[in-house]
Amino acid sequence: MPEAPAGTSAAGGAVVVNPLGIHARPSHAIVLAAQDFAARIELEHEGRRADARSILSVMTLGVPCGGRVTVRAQGPDAERAVAAILEILARAEPR
Repeated sequence: MPEAPAGTSAAGGAVVVNPLGIHARPSHAIVLAAQDFAARIELEHEGRRADARSILSVMTLGVPCGGRVTVRAQGPDAERAVAAILEILARAEPR
């Protein structure tokens, strides 16, 4: 990750359960959630990485249903950021 805010780092993984994978709606939910945190947040799928604040970046990961995603964050609220994104990935449909 490029320079991140001072603080801690955290990571976690999830299997995408949305039948359509990470399409526009979950991507939007991820981007909105990422904006609530000071941490720099990245998603990784099959060796490709995406900035969680960029809807285009998240959508182009092309994560299907059943795909495994690793979420990494660095910054003062990294653990909370990872938990929030993992919660979105674990839902069949974003709220």
